[in-house]
Amino acid sequence: MEVLELLVVAITPGIALSLALYLADHYDKEPFKYLVIVFILGCFSTFPSVFFEQLIARLNVFQGWLGMMFAAFIVVALVEEYIKRAVVYYSVYHSGAFNEKLDGMIYCSFASLGFATIENIIYVVFRYPYIPGLGWYRAFLSVPTHMLYAITMGYYMSLSKFTDDEKKKRQYKRKSLWIPVILHGVFDLILMVNNPKSTLVFAVFLAYLWIMNIRKLMVFYKDSMMKQKGIE
Repeated sequence: MEVLELLVVAITPGIALSLALYLADHYDKEPFKYLVIVFILGCFSTFPSVFFEQLIARLNVFQGWLGMMFAAFIVVALVEEYIKRAVVYYSVYHSGAFNEKLDGMIYCSFASLGFATIENIIYVVFRYPYIPGLGWYRAFLSVPTHMLYAITMGYYMSLSKFTDDEKKKRQYKRKSLWIPVILHGVFDLILMVNNPKSTLVFAVFLAYLWIMNIRKLMVFYKDSMMKQKGIE
């Protein structure tokens, strides 16, 4: 593939999923400028993530399973989910544009898809352009799963924002980080094992990710719908 073709393959899934989320938010769409800002910040967040991943990877002195777990959960999952969460928390979490529970999922997804788009360009265009089909593999697996972790992140971030119970607020805020980290880490660990026997485990886990997060999305989607009907 030519560089331009690889670039198109790399950026299409992130933009397509962002557009799908925007169009699906029927009842109280987020200001477009905020979505663009969060997406762009998500794009830029890829660079500090790469820096810290390389830095922390040097601390991985473990072998075998411990080494893979450290790489999956600490080097990759913790760094990436922490930075993506920080994008939303420091940009729109405290703003008036974050005014209903569905917003957490939308903003976190846009930040994550921005992140995943640049990550995709790095892998598909620059790092492994010689691997046939890599762009399509990442389009159907890696990029969508970034969005799925973000839905879980946004779910708990919204619960934290819209509760008056300070104890629960802190609990949900912590969950908005560590639950996506666990999901991300498990996904990466299964891939790192690279064992034919893990294929079934991977398929089951992927199905679980989709079902669990679609259910979470529908809970707040219905909440948004009922809120608007109540106003009307």
